[in-house]
Amino acid sequence: MPGLIGKKIGMTSVFSADGKNVPCTVIEAGPCVVTQIKSEEKDGYKAVQLGYGEAKESRTSKPMMGTFKKADTTPKKHLAEFKFDEEHNLGDTITVELFADAKFVDIVGTSKGKGFQGVVKRHGFAGVGQSTHGQDDRARKPGSIGACSYPAKVFKGMRMGGQMGGDRVTTQNLQVLKIIPEHNLLLVKGSVAGCNGSTVLINK
Repeated sequence: MPGLIGKKIGMTSVFSADGKNVPCTVIEAGPCVVTQIKSEEKDGYKAVQLGYGEAKESRTSKPMMGTFKKADTTPKKHLAEFKFDEEHNLGDTITVELFADAKFVDIVGTSKGKGFQGVVKRHGFAGVGQSTHGQDDRARKPGSIGACSYPAKVFKGMRMGGQMGGDRVTTQNLQVLKIIPEHNLLLVKGSVAGCNGSTVLINK
């Protein structure tokens, strides 16, 4: 699907036509440069590689510098592949106007990392303090997990404490409220995974 690489700016709210205050996420969508074109003959599939954000030449590998020079552009920090119906050439610039006729988009982001968390925060457990299992001073612990001499193991997928956040999250069917081409801004209804300033992929 066609799309762009962007950056999450933050959240705000706008008023709809009927006077409702609608929460929305502001995303800087592009401009992105076509850095490589994948073809069926050479790569086995068709796709367009886009680059977004400036990178230092000293931090770019020589093979990637060759790719950017072929596209006659400066080194880019973020790269991603999208499938476009129309043809593009190396060095073409694609802007937020790509979404001018879009009503809904899918946005991929990386959720905020929260480190190691217990079952109450991670899974919404109520805790077992002073209620059962002999717990008297551990209100936020999971309590019994049901393992006895049979099956004598902990089943995979058991909801327990562990690493929370930092996952790749796709939010589907976000309504496009407005685009501001002069500032490359896209406003979508609702929230998008990730912290402010994080990179996101917007699919049409």
